[in-house]
Amino acid sequence: MFSSKMKEMELNRIKEVLDERGIKQTWLAEKLGKSFNTINAYAGNRKQPSLEVLFEIAKILQVDVKDLIDNKGK
Repeated sequence: MFSSKMKEMELNRIKEVLDERGIKQTWLAEKLGKSFNTINAYAGNRKQPSLEVLFEIAKILQVDVKDLIDNKGK
């Protein structure tokens, strides 16, 4: 029950921020030195980045890390 509920939750807004800025996932993957599949998993909320990676993404995208976290459920 818990795991199915987690799958329904969106825990980050990486995809939304990329879309808002017109940035491709491939570009972010290159800047982070990670595979497209990893970035795609982050953007699709199938996998969550570590806090270190989340802060690195925020720095690359020049946004506050809070902008990458979905807090609608709170």
